[in-house]
Amino acid sequence: MTIANALTLLRLCLIPLIVVMIVEGRFAWATVIFIIAGITDALDGYLARKLDQRTEIGAYLDALADKALIACSFIALVSVKMVPFWLVVLVIFRDLMIVGAVVIAWLMNNPIAIEPMRVSKANTAAQIVAVSTTLAVTGFAIPLPPIVLTLIYALVATLTVVSVAAYFARWFRHMAE
Repeated sequence: MTIANALTLLRLCLIPLIVVMIVEGRFAWATVIFIIAGITDALDGYLARKLDQRTEIGAYLDALADKALIACSFIALVSVKMVPFWLVVLVIFRDLMIVGAVVIAWLMNNPIAIEPMRVSKANTAAQIVAVSTTLAVTGFAIPLPPIVLTLIYALVATLTVVSVAAYFARWFRHMAE
C-alpha cells in the first residue's frame, strides 16, 4: 500500500459521507468534505510521481475514485435541485462512454492504456470547482451572482464535450492500429 493509493482509498471512502451530507442539507459539511476529497485527488497524483509510487492499480483506483466522486456528487446535487439535470446527464454520459470504450477495446483484445489527457484533467478540475462552488454558495451563504454558476456550468459542459471527443479520437486511432 502506497501513500498515494491510501489517499485514493480515502477519497473513495469520503464519497458516501458527501452524498449523505448533501441529501440531508448539511451543505457546509458537504463542502468541507468534498474539498478534502478534491485535495486528495491532487495530492495522490503528485505523491505518486514525486515518491516514484506509480502503480497500475493506483491508476485504475484513481480513475474510479474521480468518476465516483464526481458522479455521486452531481447525482446528489441534482436530487436536491442544486444543479441542472442536463449537466448531470452530460457528465455521467461522458464517463459511461469512456468506460464503455475501454471495455470494448479490452473485449476486442486491444486494450488501451489508462492515461489522463490534459483536457480531461481540466474537465475534472472544472467539475470539482463546480461542485465545491455550488455547495459553498449554499453551505456558507456566499453571495454569488447566478451568472457565475451558469458560467461555471457552461465551462464544465464545454470541457466535458471536448474531452469525450478527444478520448474518442484517441480510441478510434488506437482501435485502427
